[in-house]
Amino acid sequence: MKLRLLRCLRQQPKQTTRPMQQEELEVVRHHMMKDMQKNNTDMPVKILLLGTAESGKTTIIKQMRILHINGFTDDERREKIPEIYQNIHDSIIQLVRQMTLLDIGFGSRSSERSADYILSLDSLAPDYMSEEYCDHVMALWNDVGIRSCYNRSNEFPLLDSAKYFLDNFVRISDMDYIPSTEDILHSRKITTGISQITFRVPLPKSLGGGDQEFRMYDVGGQRDQRNKWIQVFEGIQAVLFLISCSEFDQNLREDPTQNRLQEALKLFRAVWQNRFLSSAGLIVFLNKYDIMERKIRAGKHIVDYFPEFEEFQSRRQQNNLFDESDWTKMFIKQKMVDITQEPFKRNSRNQTDYSSTERECYYHFTVATDTRCIRDVFSDVQQMILSENVSGLALY
Repeated sequence: MKLRLLRCLRQQPKQTTRPMQQEELEVVRHHMMKDMQKNNTDMPVKILLLGTAESGKTTIIKQMRILHINGFTDDERREKIPEIYQNIHDSIIQLVRQMTLLDIGFGSRSSERSADYILSLDSLAPDYMSEEYCDHVMALWNDVGIRSCYNRSNEFPLLDSAKYFLDNFVRISDMDYIPSTEDILHSRKITTGISQITFRVPLPKSLGGGDQEFRMYDVGGQRDQRNKWIQVFEGIQAVLFLISCSEFDQNLREDPTQNRLQEALKLFRAVWQNRFLSSAGLIVFLNKYDIMERKIRAGKHIVDYFPEFEEFQSRRQQNNLFDESDWTKMFIKQKMVDITQEPFKRNSRNQTDYSSTERECYYHFTVATDTRCIRDVFSDVQQMILSENVSGLALY
């Protein structure tokens, strides 16, 4: 035993090790990255959709279904018919009610009779489009007074899709109607609680190949729904925040004294500074810029609601090739950029100070009902998210 110990303690001849060549290091690094990327793809990427009500979150969920889950079956399309009927019914009733409140007269006596008929109905849409109902809706939508009322729809709550559905009312009222994909994208139903969609996206070879599971969560944007948001904060890799560019001249349904765009900016500040989301990537969809452009062409101006727009525009006159729509888009984006540069608020002594943490926010102008637009933008978004997930591999 003693002899064996002495042999162990006896100095062994020194072995020389050859340093690894750069090519060998690259091979080792490549295999390590591939293994870690595979582990990453085994875990789902969780994306949380946030934003105020009617900003377009649910439409993004529908687009993910169209782009990654083969869209909607005929049975699923038929299931959307009552929702679309209700959108039309709500829109025409709201327009008729606002005629009196805005002191706008109907263009004819027959239109007045049609308005009386609509107001006599229940708030729920009819189960089917009777000939009588259709005649009254079409008569009202073609009335000059109703069109004048629609042009002032920023003064009262009205669905963004009201014009789309009323313009397509003849087709929609057909007995054999089956909603098109565009109809489904324009349909609106208030989101309550939390909904989820799961889909898989092919990965490029640069990220290891194969495919990646995504889980996207949609939550209600109304004030009384936001207390539920924290239930899905855990494990979120990216927050997709939607803000409607077109709402600069509108007020909230739940608070007629609060400007919608101001509310959205206030909510964005709360999300950006939320400590539970501090490690999640943040992507902003500045949505509905097509509606914003139509409003500006119709004579609406953001400066009437945000006086600071005038100073913003005058400071950058060297870029005077921009039209008012471009200036408005730039102004709204700058508002959000300014928020990301504000110092973080600390609500308690024990709360971590994230102001020193380097964090980026990515911005995209979108039209959520445009599938091609969302395909292109989300392709960039998923590439960014996946690249962020494996960016730490470069350290190895």
